[in-house]
Amino acid sequence: MAEPGKDTLERLGLALVGAVALTAERLEELAGELSERGGMSRDEARQLLEDALTRWRGDATRLGERASESLAGMLRQIGVVTREELDELELRVAQLEHRLRLVERPHAVPSPPQ
Repeated sequence: MAEPGKDTLERLGLALVGAVALTAERLEELAGELSERGGMSRDEARQLLEDALTRWRGDATRLGERASESLAGMLRQIGVVTREELDELELRVAQLEHRLRLVERPHAVPSPPQ
């Protein structure tokens, strides 16, 4: 296999950016173009694109998770509560109100026997 040149690598990089929205058919077309221009077989080009796409999706997922964690930390620092925390507090208040009603309810005094 011939070493791809800098121009081919740049094209591959640009192709990978757009690879997220690729259909299987378009992936095949792009693999054909890369194999013609890059001095590699069609299967090698396809595998290279599929591997890059898999890595990119993994990176995007991890980036999203980190951004979410960062945002959650920032919101916690400024005192914003999460929906989960609010729901938990609402449940605890409802339980306390129920217990209070049980305590405040007048106890039924049994009537004297006749």
